Amino acid sequence: MMDGQTYHHLTDDKSPIHDHRDSIHRLKTVEGHLRGIQRMLEEDAYCIDIIRQIQAVQAALNKVSVAILNQHLNTCVITAVRSEKQEERERVLKEIAEVFEVSQRVWSIYKEVKHEYRNLHNPKYFLHALY
Repeated sequence: MMDGQTYHHLTDDKSPIHDHRDSIHRLKTVEGHLRGIQRMLEEDAYCIDIIRQIQAVQAALNKVSVAILNQHLNTCVITAVRSEKQEERERVLKEIAEVFEVSQRVWSIYKEVKHEYRNLHNPKYFLHALY
């Protein structure tokens, strides 16, 4: 969808190629979990408890993302790579590269935050940050 166009996957008999039932179930669970986090915020719950719940939601979303990516690689990408249309092959490979590029940026932000968090537990760093 990087070029503004939406691509749908239907077989010749108009049935979907992918079985997203598990992902849909996971997303409905995440939806309920998010409402719980909203309630925690409204009730002014302990910050670390809220953050842990957010991390649980992120982990669940990552599982959905991995499942969808796996299906995509095993259907859409394989079909495009086998295609005689060079622009189709290039499009799907560019999409995969973009997905991994975004993942790398997110991962580097996570590592940076984790590094800062570790430094807060270092008394020398903590005292230095105060002054």
